[in-house]
Amino acid sequence: MSAREYLASKAVTLCFLGIGGVLFAGIILMAGAGIGLVGVCAAAYLWLVSAWLLAGGLIEGRKIRALEKLLEELPEKYLLGEVLPKPMDGVEKRYFLIMQEMSRSAVGIAEQALQEKEEYCDYVESWIHEIKTPLTACSLILSNGGDADKLRRELKRADNLTESILYYARLRTAQNDVKIKEFSVAEVVEEAVKSQLELLIAAGISIDTEGDFVIGSDRKILCFILKQLLINCAKYCPGCKVRITAKNKAIHVWDNGPGIPAHELPRVTQRGFTGSGAGKGWEAVRSSGAGNDYKMKPEGGTGMGLYIVRELCTRLGIDLEIRSVQREFTCVSLTFSLD
Repeated sequence: MSAREYLASKAVTLCFLGIGGVLFAGIILMAGAGIGLVGVCAAAYLWLVSAWLLAGGLIEGRKIRALEKLLEELPEKYLLGEVLPKPMDGVEKRYFLIMQEMSRSAVGIAEQALQEKEEYCDYVESWIHEIKTPLTACSLILSNGGDADKLRRELKRADNLTESILYYARLRTAQNDVKIKEFSVAEVVEEAVKSQLELLIAAGISIDTEGDFVIGSDRKILCFILKQLLINCAKYCPGCKVRITAKNKAIHVWDNGPGIPAHELPRVTQRGFTGSGAGKGWEAVRSSGAGNDYKMKPEGGTGMGLYIVRELCTRLGIDLEIRSVQREFTCVSLTFSLD
């Protein structure tokens, strides 16, 4: 801090000191004091004010240099509020407490941003490994004559994975992307089923749909949610029956697959959670035989499907409920608000 900046910070105080000095000189003159005494008093007063300014400037300069050094040594500048030396006077204490609150808020925001970045990088890495499966399968199919049905199925898998990562990337701004319109739920169910028909047929899944109602929501997001539920059925419930029912402002997706263990049920919508059923889905790979022979093999997953579904349901105001009894059934219910 320069001398000019320091004097400017004390301008108001110096004005009052100057006015006080003039008033004091006038009073002692009116009291009959001589000019010489007034001059001596004025000189002493100016010396005291100058000494006060000099001492204050040195102290303030030392404090500022210490803070600048501390700031320079900090790896993250927003942590300054956490390591500031405690002040002595009341006004500085108030500034100190305010700076601490600001610093803690910045630390919280920075930690959250760092965590979100790490989670996103982790998901992208697992997604890259996941999408290699259908791409490799496509290469194998093409190298063995190019079965059109199998190729379409693997391309659909790749398309589903791409759509999932796009929705995950948009989760932070999902509120801005929501487009609320009235539509028929049965039409959206039919669209979702048709889009995943290749995977459902390959997994030997039979599907029935019934019921309908009109709802005001985001049609595109709801279709994505239903597709994710059907993808899970194709992955983890090969050969099962799936029934989708739409009634009383709720959509129920029921299957008679292996179910979810009771101790895993509360965690299935957590980010990255893959339960004991992971790795029991199906993917197309070349069998040990020659030619165009293909078999079904267990596949893993990113553990992000139901997490994305839960987050999107929250943004649309949809109540998500998952009920399951192991070796009997799983039922996912999407209940819409009546408002």
